Amino acid sequence: MRKWMWALLLIIPVIELFGFILMSDWIGAGKTLLLMILTSLIGIAMLQFEGRKVLMDAKQEMERGKVPGRKMVDGLFVFVGGFLLLIPGFVTDLIGFTLVFPLTRPVYRLFFLGWLEKKMRNGSITFYRRPK
Repeated sequence: MRKWMWALLLIIPVIELFGFILMSDWIGAGKTLLLMILTSLIGIAMLQFEGRKVLMDAKQEMERGKVPGRKMVDGLFVFVGGFLLLIPGFVTDLIGFTLVFPLTRPVYRLFFLGWLEKKMRNGSITFYRRPK
């Protein structure tokens, strides 16, 4: 796991720099900087709106006596997406927008829950239930 983290810390800035250079050649450096600032501002606004919506939905489920499992996963995705939107770059912005946007979030949820189920089956992740 640590090897992947180090690889990502090295690869992501290189990809973002390449994207910045490519976009600067295409539309100009000034417009590219403005576009990056604009995407960050739009991302922050989406993060606030979607974050509040996920929190309200989770609260409603808890008031009904249900465990807000999927809403908690959505909240995690909104948080990670918001973090990615704050990082300057086009690739992280694209991934961040798809994590925050409610229509694309179920795709991530499907893969994440499949990964989580696989980890639980092989014993890498264990959940303990509290006795009632």
